Amino acid sequence: MGPEYFWMSGMWIFPVIMLVVMLGVIYLIFGRGTFRGPWCGNDQNQGIVNGSESAMDILKKRYAKGEITKEEFEQIKRDIL
Repeated sequence: MGPEYFWMSGMWIFPVIMLVVMLGVIYLIFGRGTFRGPWCGNDQNQGIVNGSESAMDILKKRYAKGEITKEEFEQIKRDIL
């Protein structure tokens, strides 16, 4: 029994599985073009997650986007203040 039995008996699948697992780990670590993994969060959403945006800022943005009318804006503004 020589090394040809390794390939013919289906044992070739284990190195392939290991390669796929290693590529998956490399993608998880470097996939976004940075050295941080995907579990580290997104820089764009950090301000919202940390709560640095006040209720008034959110209200002004919603009014600027046209999500609420002027009357709704004034009513919510009175409620906040």
